[in-house]
Amino acid sequence: MPSGLEVVDHLVFAAPDLEAGIDAVEALTGVRAAVGGSHPGMGTRNALLSLGPGTYLEIIGPDPAQEDYRRPRVFGVDSVDRPRLVTWAAKTTDVDQTAATVLPGGSHLGRPHAGSRRRPGGDLLAWRLTDPYVVVADGIVPFYIDWLDTRHPALDAPGDIRLTKLVAGHPEKNVVQRHFDALALTIPVVTAPSPILTATLRTADGTVELR
Repeated sequence: MPSGLEVVDHLVFAAPDLEAGIDAVEALTGVRAAVGGSHPGMGTRNALLSLGPGTYLEIIGPDPAQEDYRRPRVFGVDSVDRPRLVTWAAKTTDVDQTAATVLPGGSHLGRPHAGSRRRPGGDLLAWRLTDPYVVVADGIVPFYIDWLDTRHPALDAPGDIRLTKLVAGHPEKNVVQRHFDALALTIPVVTAPSPILTATLRTADGTVELR
């Protein structure tokens, strides 16, 4: 994996409807993501596509089975009007230490949270992560996740696809770069008219870009 990408745990591709997100990714990559499961108490459900042994794409959308959910859903799922990359997760083995990192301006990644969901087969996935409701630099700065003793989701997700590049774009490039420096992230940062993540994927049919 190219230098800098080792820290990428997963990319978050949000959609107003999960099936629409799955369709969009399949049209781009030629591979249909596998339904992952529901996030109890968060109002969302997801589908996964492997991008390598320790990296995957999470497609996330509202969970109709949680129709009584009222809190704004994580990752801005309530406000996206089309499927798109909204943020990404970086790997850590010490969520508490990572969460304590002081970012420029004195901000933090938020208090660590525990999460879990059932795989379609019934197995439990469990993890700890920095607060996913804390958004830094419009989601260009990642949240961090530790899968504890759980088997990494990328190992069971479909897709002979590889992430070959991730570029972060933002109108305030220098601000984002300082955040990345504080977190020792080496993902390239460029100036862009609006916040955007661009992932380059190698598929069986060639190279594509996911935004």
